[in-house]
Amino acid sequence: MTIALFLGSLLGLMAIGMPIAFALMLTGVALMYQLDFFDAQLLAQNMLGGADNYPLMAVPFFLLAGELMNAGGLSRRIVNIAVTLFGHIKGGLGYVAIGTAVVLASLSGSAIADTAAVAALLIPMMRSNGYNLERSSGLIASAGIIAPILPPSMSFIIYGVATNISITKLFMAGIAPGLLMGVTLVLIWMWVARKENVPVQPRQSWGVRFQAMVDGVWALVMPVIIIGGMRAGFFTPTEAAVVAAVYAALVGLFVYREISLADLPRLLVSAAKTTAVVMFLVAAAMVTAYMITLAELPGQVIALLEPMLDHPKWLMAAIVVLLTLVGTAMDLTPTILILAPVLVPLITKAGIDPVYFGVMFVMVGAVGLLTPPVGTVLNVVCGVGKVSMEGIIRGVWPYVVAYTALIGLFVAFPEIITVPASWLH
Repeated sequence: MTIALFLGSLLGLMAIGMPIAFALMLTGVALMYQLDFFDAQLLAQNMLGGADNYPLMAVPFFLLAGELMNAGGLSRRIVNIAVTLFGHIKGGLGYVAIGTAVVLASLSGSAIADTAAVAALLIPMMRSNGYNLERSSGLIASAGIIAPILPPSMSFIIYGVATNISITKLFMAGIAPGLLMGVTLVLIWMWVARKENVPVQPRQSWGVRFQAMVDGVWALVMPVIIIGGMRAGFFTPTEAAVVAAVYAALVGLFVYREISLADLPRLLVSAAKTTAVVMFLVAAAMVTAYMITLAELPGQVIALLEPMLDHPKWLMAAIVVLLTLVGTAMDLTPTILILAPVLVPLITKAGIDPVYFGVMFVMVGAVGLLTPPVGTVLNVVCGVGKVSMEGIIRGVWPYVVAYTALIGLFVAFPEIITVPASWLH
């Protein structure tokens, strides 16, 4: 009965067009009434407690770092380095898009911010050079979802807060699968470039390449500082977000000088607006999470899936299918906030590593950003690159199929994630 009320309330409110944050809050209220436990003060306390969490302080700073990188010229210089190095290869701008997305993913941790930056810089270039716009925009969208997997990932921060799992361990566990996602895109783009008449850019001299690298060295040092600092124990993920924002501001203001002090209020407001959306979602989800715990919903889910507890890989495969279906209709952040607290007790009882599960959870949810009807990343590329939704859906499918195969490989061989994670942490 409790599971039916939870799903019916949440899906019903979403179906009538209610914003997810309010749907989550009202679902918590419905569970309160069902348990004869309604208390408005408790509602407010849980919302405040959900947002008042130290690791969540990383969210606004990483968002601000992304704004400062794009406005301060760091993102553009990373693209320029990649173009001078790989532009002369057949389909070179595609490889540039993948490489740029991987580097940006290690800086901001936001799929939307990274995708918007790469699309704004490369889609006009690819269009003017005669690339197939559907395949190119599909590639850029697919490369953008590497950001939730490579550290510093905001999705891992939210997942860690929601499930009380070490964010640093999640960050380190995301490095190998994130890089494998990049390798997967390279292989698929290689196949696409061979099939189509993809033009090449003129080969740049080593002098031009060296100048581009010198000009962009400040941008390239940033991921080394962030990831190296966390790995060495100099700062926590939350402190790394502050370091990233301050570094991006200093480089943009005093090294590249592409932003001025007068630009900072606009960038701060933009980051604050996005932060408000994320934090309100987290606060509202904590009401539902609290009531899910009181209603013993995780125990009921475990009871339903009890037959699969002795077969962890089959259980993992079933959860991947569930998350894939949910990902087509729901964005990544609410999916984490709603389902992670319910599923983590289940996989823990089945003996599945919760850090490995966190990486898989976020990866499957990230692929959902490429699938309609929600397809948040697809919408970003359509808006920034002026591409039709029908066209980008046709262009993105080879990459979605490849990602699905990679996820299947991770389900069959968890060691691909867990072993490198143990080396890095």
